[in-house]
Amino acid sequence: MSVEIVNTLVVGGGQAGLAMSEHLGKHEVPHIVLERHRIAERWRSERWDSLVANGPAWHDRFPGMVFPDADPDSFVSKDKVAEYFVDYARMINAPIRCGVEVRKVRRLTGSHGFEVETSHGLLQARNVVVATGPFQVPVRPTIVPETARVTQLHSNAYRNPGYLPEGAVLVVGAGSSGVQIADELLRAGKRVYLSVGRHDRLPRAYRGRDLSWWLGVLGKWDADAPGPNTEHVTIAVSGAGGGKTIDFRRLAASGMILVGRTEACRDDTLVFDGGLAKNLASGDVCYLSVLDEADAYVFSNGIDLPEEPGARTIDADPACVTDPIRELNLAEAGIASIIWATGYAMDYSWLDLDIFDANGQLKQRRGVSTEPGIYFLGLPWQSSRGSSFIWGVWHDAKYVADRIATKDTYLAYKPPEKRESISRPHIRVF
Repeated sequence: MSVEIVNTLVVGGGQAGLAMSEHLGKHEVPHIVLERHRIAERWRSERWDSLVANGPAWHDRFPGMVFPDADPDSFVSKDKVAEYFVDYARMINAPIRCGVEVRKVRRLTGSHGFEVETSHGLLQARNVVVATGPFQVPVRPTIVPETARVTQLHSNAYRNPGYLPEGAVLVVGAGSSGVQIADELLRAGKRVYLSVGRHDRLPRAYRGRDLSWWLGVLGKWDADAPGPNTEHVTIAVSGAGGGKTIDFRRLAASGMILVGRTEACRDDTLVFDGGLAKNLASGDVCYLSVLDEADAYVFSNGIDLPEEPGARTIDADPACVTDPIRELNLAEAGIASIIWATGYAMDYSWLDLDIFDANGQLKQRRGVSTEPGIYFLGLPWQSSRGSSFIWGVWHDAKYVADRIATKDTYLAYKPPEKRESISRPHIRVF
């Protein structure tokens, strides 16, 4: 059986894979992109119906193409994001093959490169770029047993309020996904409990500029990755409804019931920690610190932007915060559904390579692994805060493509052939 040989294989046909293909193309590095489903599949089928991008159209895009027929300040729907990437792949003529799953990657024995097992056969590649993104395996805690009489699903399986059975809903997770889903359910008339853990809260916009703009001028997109053993803190920000600042107290005033972090379930009774008020206060500190930095930037640079004193208003804690619920019986509360907006984990079990440390973490720096020829793209904080965003992954791809092209230049080097010296008669000069 013949084995296809390629210079560089890119695994994944989402935003990371397409960004990688564009930069490899600019370097004239021969490559193919393998996608197991369709281009930008996770935007299509693993998100809820009303999801929009978390950044405005002028910002959350690749430099080479704007969103067609979209207000630059609007937040584009998930379907339009998927269409954008299909159009982009066509524009750059990406050599992408859909419907091909990569099942195993292992180093070739006694030869340069890797053997790649796919659903369509074997191939060999000098370089492999893993561009499968950060949203691979949904993390769903096992706190509530499957025997409980309640529907449980991860946020990636939620579609719309009509998707859930009648009854109240508990949403676990105070990041962007959890808050947007909880707000949508509340507006649909559901009784909603929102389990709030530690989080950072950011302004959607301030003084006439979107958060994306402020993060740019304040240099926060370029923030380095948190150090090892640093606790992950989720970010609460939303582009839903035209974009608005997430305010947990105002959600409570609208009828949402806030509870602390979900800790346990005993005899169909949920147990929440007592840190709700502290977590809200910590989120406020983050929120106000961004406003402080923005005001200082405006003052020091003499920028004419309107003041917005109302943005600093922090409402009083509602009753569900001052007198928090610590235990909640599922049946008595009428909770029929639990949505776990608890994030994702990576799955690299198909990489049969020595690229993991003792803690199971990837041994890599800015996407360049310790295994020569293996690269990663789309990792959270791969180079900075912006790495997981559409525009950020494009810039990370340029760095990785530069490394691949540079290495190939070294491998292609051949020293010039040495010319045989011509013996000449010795002439004595007087």
